[in-house]
Amino acid sequence: MGKDYFRCIECSEKAAELHRDYSNGILKITICESCQKPVDKYIEYDPVIILIDAILCKTQAFRHILFNTRLNIHWKLCVFCLLCEAYLRWSMLHGSEQSTDPADIIRYTKEWEFYGMFGLAALELSAFCGGVLCFLWVAVCWLQGGTVELSLLLRALLLSCYGKVLLIPAVIWEHDYSPLCLGLIKLFVLTSNSQAIRVILNSSRRLSLMAVCVGLLSETCVGQACKKLQWSIQEMLTF
Repeated sequence: MGKDYFRCIECSEKAAELHRDYSNGILKITICESCQKPVDKYIEYDPVIILIDAILCKTQAFRHILFNTRLNIHWKLCVFCLLCEAYLRWSMLHGSEQSTDPADIIRYTKEWEFYGMFGLAALELSAFCGGVLCFLWVAVCWLQGGTVELSLLLRALLLSCYGKVLLIPAVIWEHDYSPLCLGLIKLFVLTSNSQAIRVILNSSRRLSLMAVCVGLLSETCVGQACKKLQWSIQEMLTF
């Protein structure tokens, strides 16, 4: 990840190593010099337990994933989550419409509409991340005189969007409470984004919530602008 240090999952202090390897394969977890606790207890845990703690938005689990692992799947996860969101929007747009003729032009029109939904989801995600990064740069670098690692923060934001994968089961097992499920999934993703910001910057909850709100506002504005543009194009084509 371009760095030669780790972080204590308890106090976020830098550490040179997570464990020491003695002879005969004996490993001893490094103790943090600041809090006198193990630097990273999760190196001995099963990945399933780490995932459960991450779903529960535990700070220690987030620090382990973001600082002490070389998990570089954020771009792949981003594309997969965008595909999930695009499929959800595309399915909600057409509902139960079906085309009986496989060569029907409507079938290909719907396919291009899916690509359009993917582009819209990617644009909204870019607006969200851009709004968050700009706000934090102004709040931390300009007002407080601190520093922000934008690449690390972007990686954390993309990884913390893993909750969007739950959109697919929400569509497959569709029922009357789907809007409620989608709202809860959105809330979970935003909560994970806020926790990721807190972990990266070691900041207060207020700052991370404000950053998420700014990002959500940017995402909403871009989404509304795209919808208005789409309606205008459809009206022009109608006439």
